[in-house]
Amino acid sequence: MLNRLTSGRPNDGEAELRYLDADFRIVRPGTFVRCAVTGQPIPLDDLKYWSVARQEAYSGPPAVLQRLHPERFKTFVAR
Repeated sequence: MLNRLTSGRPNDGEAELRYLDADFRIVRPGTFVRCAVTGQPIPLDDLKYWSVARQEAYSGPPAVLQRLHPERFKTFVAR
């Protein structure tokens, strides 16, 4: 991860990030962010899905689908 903190003591709290096209910048140090859909904590090392336009993180593909394409999510869940 390009933005990993290397100095100071670790911060175990929630991080604040600025989401970019292929990366993110740490605004406030922490070890996790919360999924905008589920509220579940996502460790920074596991963060793979986010929206630059909405500036929010997602726990995985189902959360992305639910947030960005709710009509398709309903069909996905109904299967």
